[in-house]
Amino acid sequence: MGLYLHVPFCERKCPYCDFNTYAGLQGWFGQTVDALTRELATWAAPLAGRPITSIFLGGGTPTVLDAKQLEQLFGALHENLTLAADCEITCEANPGTVDRAKFQVLRDLGVNRLSLGVQSFQPDELAFLGRIHSVDDVDRAFAAARAAGFDNINLDFIFGLPHQPLANWAATLERAVALGPEHLSLYSLIVEPNTPLNHWVEVGKVDAPDDDLAAELYELAVSRLNAAGYVHYEVSNWAKPGQMAQDPAQTLNPGYAARHNLLYWRNQEYIGIGPGAHSHLRRVTDQAEDEVVSRRWSNRKPVPGYVKRMVAGQPVVDMEEVLPSRVSMGETMMLGLRLVREGVSFAHFAELHDTDLRAVFAPEIARLQAQELIQLDEQRVRLTERGLLVGNQVFAEFLGE
Repeated sequence: MGLYLHVPFCERKCPYCDFNTYAGLQGWFGQTVDALTRELATWAAPLAGRPITSIFLGGGTPTVLDAKQLEQLFGALHENLTLAADCEITCEANPGTVDRAKFQVLRDLGVNRLSLGVQSFQPDELAFLGRIHSVDDVDRAFAAARAAGFDNINLDFIFGLPHQPLANWAATLERAVALGPEHLSLYSLIVEPNTPLNHWVEVGKVDAPDDDLAAELYELAVSRLNAAGYVHYEVSNWAKPGQMAQDPAQTLNPGYAARHNLLYWRNQEYIGIGPGAHSHLRRVTDQAEDEVVSRRWSNRKPVPGYVKRMVAGQPVVDMEEVLPSRVSMGETMMLGLRLVREGVSFAHFAELHDTDLRAVFAPEIARLQAQELIQLDEQRVRLTERGLLVGNQVFAEFLGE
């Protein structure tokens, strides 16, 4: 069981971002933290005795909160939930809004994994992406995090900007590797609806990203990071081999793989706390055949509405759906195939859905094997090298699209 805690505040909203985040709402920080602690308390009884194996503080930028507010959140976590002894606790941070003192607060509160939103080491690209930090800020933040005792740090990057030179991306990769983070996440720029970037593209202010260029940049990253000793374990993620404790049943992922994100990719259970946060639980219906289905829901997005409902003791759930077993099985395939080495094991699929994926998806598997996009062995199904480059095409097969 994982827990996601959403802090929906930023110093400034980036033009490409479609997350449920807000700038200029400093006056709501305290009330929102109070509401988050109230929502955590509602899960004390339902999750009693069930250990939380990973916690992810995301946003937004959780580090815009002050030390007392962070302490209040962590106090509520420990008061209401049972944390596994080796619980992975990740906090996102913006290199432009943190210093050593804030990192020390996080470390003292038990955060043992840090994720820094770097995005680029090129000043002009940082400006295009609307980031508030400089290249030097990244170096300072990384050094401050190490000084505070963080030995598990992820750096996020975005590639595939319009007309992005390969030399720029190569230089960013080299500088990232030189810092020596334990984990790297690389995401292709996507023009999301209702964002400033989408408007810029629509009015011709900037060109749309080029898929062929993005593929070339991606292949460059695969090559460079492999040469630097990082393990490519998920479509967009690389990690050092490491010696950290992992599920002994899973030996295909590096030690520094993001344990919380592995939970998502394995289509397992998690609770989302905060405005717009998503949750996913499994249950068995009361039908005679005991069909395994999934329940998914999300909270109200606007901060004022979320806070007011929590204060009034009203439900904050805005959307809820029960997924038919076939849809849930398709999602297990879509998510699990993102794991480059692990893929979807037949045993894991059977554990979740009480059936054999090879029988459920026989036609899809045959088509994709004929196109050399997936490969099967005695234990699992995985993407091929070719399939990795057209992953969305593969995933669509299992979702019936």
